[in-house]
Amino acid sequence: MKLDVKEFETKMQKSIASYEYELSSIRVGRASAQVLNKISVDYWGTPTPIAQMAEVKTTDARTLLITPWDASSLKNIERAIQESDLGINPQNDGKTIRLVFPALTEERRLELKKQVSKMGEEAKVAIRNVRREANDKIKTMKKNSEMTEDEQKASEKDTQDLTDKYIKIVDDVTAKKDREVMEI
Repeated sequence: MKLDVKEFETKMQKSIASYEYELSSIRVGRASAQVLNKISVDYWGTPTPIAQMAEVKTTDARTLLITPWDASSLKNIERAIQESDLGINPQNDGKTIRLVFPALTEERRLELKKQVSKMGEEAKVAIRNVRREANDKIKTMKKNSEMTEDEQKASEKDTQDLTDKYIKIVDDVTAKKDREVMEI
């Protein structure tokens, strides 16, 4: 009985989705509400994403406007943004918070490109770990006489083909994000 790779393909798809979500928090030349995804605000003792406690609008290419639904949370949101790794100083006018993103310098673009590459490598490692898990299952099935030698080879080839497919997707996503980061 040949190994059904669907279970492992699902895990690889989740690795890609996680990688793309991580990439969405890296800002490029324009403002995007997604850069706030990783920032949690202490709201009544509970870490809460900004998107769940405020309206976030893009007013122009480099400005985000955050309007909290509860005015008392304004200071907490401001503090969370200041303590984050965004490198942006929020402007609080008492009702809203304005985030003005400066144009990226060449040095900052290169730092972001390295960060994207590192995240891409981590995604590839996650996919390879899924491959290893599949190959371990194949070996166990072979050892328990649940598959023949030919089925083992075919299953290993299917697993490798799947791995190659998802590694290529990671490479494509990484290259696209690199182009976005380096775009002026």
